[in-house]
Amino acid sequence: MRRRNSRGKGLLLIILLLAAALGVVVIKLRGPKETEEPRDPHEGQVLVNDGFNDVWITPIEGLEVSSLKKEDFVTVDGKVVYTGDAYDTVLGVDVAEHQWEIDWKQVADAGVKFAYIRSGYRGWSQGGLYEDPWFRRNMEEAAKAGLDVGVYFYSQAINVAEAIEEAKYVLGQVEGYQIALPIMYDWEIPEGAPEARTNGLDPSIIGDCGVAFCETIRAAGYEAGIYFTRQLGYYSIDLGRLRDCTLWLADWETDYPGFYYAGNIWQYSQEGEVAGIEGPVDLNLMFIKRPEPTPEPEASPQP
Repeated sequence: MRRRNSRGKGLLLIILLLAAALGVVVIKLRGPKETEEPRDPHEGQVLVNDGFNDVWITPIEGLEVSSLKKEDFVTVDGKVVYTGDAYDTVLGVDVAEHQWEIDWKQVADAGVKFAYIRSGYRGWSQGGLYEDPWFRRNMEEAAKAGLDVGVYFYSQAINVAEAIEEAKYVLGQVEGYQIALPIMYDWEIPEGAPEARTNGLDPSIIGDCGVAFCETIRAAGYEAGIYFTRQLGYYSIDLGRLRDCTLWLADWETDYPGFYYAGNIWQYSQEGEVAGIEGPVDLNLMFIKRPEPTPEPEASPQP
């Protein structure tokens, strides 16, 4: 029989003991494994309602955030009234041929201070440009009744060239009229029109068209603005490119303008009633920011 190699076994045991000791030292040096906090997937975003759902958006840097709250508004005799202290507000309507003949003196006597009048529109099937048949009468009579008057154009532009064409068309229409308010670009999705040429249009094109229209209007020396719903404002129109334009929000489903960014005009109803207008009419509030109060000078210390 071979003699057992007890010397080799002893050496192996020493190696194992040294390895175990070294492992303990390493563990002590590293300490217990720290638990990392999971990263917030919405870091830097805000939760908003887009008119249908609550969604996360990344705010546009430098664009003013709305300070309006639900408790700032009440409804009196079918009209929304702002009760906050940050703005003065005035009531307005926007009209087109659908309102037919309007008694503008009665409208003014009912407390309406401004009117947006549709100058024209682009057809959604063939793409032609048309003047609203009541445009000129409404312009003249509303101004005669003492209202501040602005115009809007219903667009169905499918590219920037068409948006510029629309702006130039409007500029020709308003020659000779006193325009007190910004000229507005109104691009809408035609409902129930499967043959509309705008169906399937890339949302970014809508925003590009709005910018092109407003830039053309402003280059002619007029103020410009854009009308939009929450959906268009969050997903299609890059409001960061329209910082110097008037923002007109259409939001009929809530008790206050719940859009994340600050706007200038809120269209709050499509079913309003105003003396002098037969049938429903769109009602709007215009927000005019009140000046910040001047701080009182500190009293000089008495000698």
